[in-house]
Amino acid sequence: MTRVRRDGTEPAPAGSAGAWGVCWNPAPEARIRLLCVPPAGTGAAMFRPWATALAPDIEVIAVRLPGRETRFGEQPATHVDDLVPELLDGLRPWLKAPHAWFGHSMGALVAFEACRMSLRTGLAVPSRLHVACHPGPQLVERRFAGVGPSDDDLMAYLRDVGGVPEEIRQSPAFAAFLPMLRADFDVLRTYRHRPGPPLDLPISVYGGASDDGVDARELAAWGEHSSTGCEVRMLPGGHFFPREDPGRLLAAIAAAPA
Repeated sequence: MTRVRRDGTEPAPAGSAGAWGVCWNPAPEARIRLLCVPPAGTGAAMFRPWATALAPDIEVIAVRLPGRETRFGEQPATHVDDLVPELLDGLRPWLKAPHAWFGHSMGALVAFEACRMSLRTGLAVPSRLHVACHPGPQLVERRFAGVGPSDDDLMAYLRDVGGVPEEIRQSPAFAAFLPMLRADFDVLRTYRHRPGPPLDLPISVYGGASDDGVDARELAAWGEHSSTGCEVRMLPGGHFFPREDPGRLLAAIAAAPA
């Protein structure tokens, strides 16, 4: 017998995955789904531990972008404007239940634009946007002004954010991942923020206290994008604390009102 969530929708069976989303730990009694978008160069697997940690109150749906993991053979997206419509179409079954979004670094930008498009088109109404380790969207173009598309530019960016250790960058196997990394870099580099009305939902912003790449002023810039409130929290760790030490972050997400 299929269990039905409290909102009347059916959860995904354990281990189910579509092209765009994977649910490792269905939570039939969850009060909300959390759609999680990974940072540049990573995949849905980052959120597998989250699915257990946040259940049964929150059901985690990890976003799997093209060009990685089971979608390694697909062409990765290079522009947010191309990525977001396909993402929302692919996640449409997951949007029928009450849901919120989370995005880490590049994923924050994708999650933000997904919320904008969802509200603009009437597709779905998210309850909250959680973002980590990324400046307000209006600052992205300025940050990448003058940055070119070359591999040298990409490597400089990776060094700045501490995303890939030197020994991995020098590995022969690293070349296989370069197309995905280059595409993710282009998503950031080509992003052009279009002013619009603030989101009619709260935004929770999380920063790493030791993150040299994103400061508190840049995090506070997210406040312009919510008409109902924006809270910034600084947590221990660097740019990749959501992946390396997510405990405090998950506690904050779990405590946030739906």
